[in-house]
Amino acid sequence: MLSSGLTLIFGMMGILNFAHASFFMIGAYLGYQISYFTNFWIALMLAPVLVGYFGVIIERYGLRNIHKYGHIAELLFTFGLFYIIEEMVQLIWGKTPVPYKVPEILNFPLIEISGLSYPAYSLFRLVLSILIFVAIYRVLAKTKTGLIIKASLTNPNMVAALGHNVPKVFGNVFGFGCGLAGLAGVLAGNVIGTEPSMALLLGPIVFVVVVTGGLGSIKGALVASIIIGLMQTLAVALEVDFNSFLNLLGFEVDKDTTLNYFTSLTISQLSPIVPYLLLILVLIARPRGLFGKRDV
Repeated sequence: MLSSGLTLIFGMMGILNFAHASFFMIGAYLGYQISYFTNFWIALMLAPVLVGYFGVIIERYGLRNIHKYGHIAELLFTFGLFYIIEEMVQLIWGKTPVPYKVPEILNFPLIEISGLSYPAYSLFRLVLSILIFVAIYRVLAKTKTGLIIKASLTNPNMVAALGHNVPKVFGNVFGFGCGLAGLAGVLAGNVIGTEPSMALLLGPIVFVVVVTGGLGSIKGALVASIIIGLMQTLAVALEVDFNSFLNLLGFEVDKDTTLNYFTSLTISQLSPIVPYLLLILVLIARPRGLFGKRDV
């Protein structure tokens, strides 16, 4: 959901929103605060709407005014917005993690395979994410609204001549993308931990997913998310170092040499850079990404 929201904004509107993960963080904090006073289900419905409206305000009174100055101005604006939102979060909720917990009704192991349990809450998030993906894909590919959104990017003057308010379309798309990030924050904040640095940790990987999948491709965001998730999970589980591969090839590295410092690294230790290695390979082989229609 986080990648889909950025795909709508980055791929279809051409806006380099470096603060996208900050809307994810706001969604997580609002999810915590609303569920604290009410319950998780009200937070799940209300927090994304509030984040979406906040995104509309940012687009209307910020990005819309600097759009005419080009992508560099947009990048600097959203880059600064990232730090402003982080400071605001720390002023309101502090610098320590908040006790945002999984709802009790879904806090139980649903399936056990080989001693590993799969929580019911994880299945709920998975099903909801798939349903939202299908809904977005159908709206963009099969409805008049999707045609207007895509046409507003490629030929805004013609769309305006047909009677559509192009700035309002962009504002709504930006707000909807931010709302998706907020929804992802509500669903994930109680699992990964809701604290001020969560946006900084997730921001880079989201851009990797979007670029790898292809700019503007919702399907690409889904496929890239699954591929990167599986690759990272597999890499974390592999406690194999490069010395083992060299031994199979008949080479042996002296343990007292500097080279051994690098060859002794295990695949699990390198798991954080796996997505970026995949990104490099994809951009070399296919600069437009897996399902993109234009080069990055």
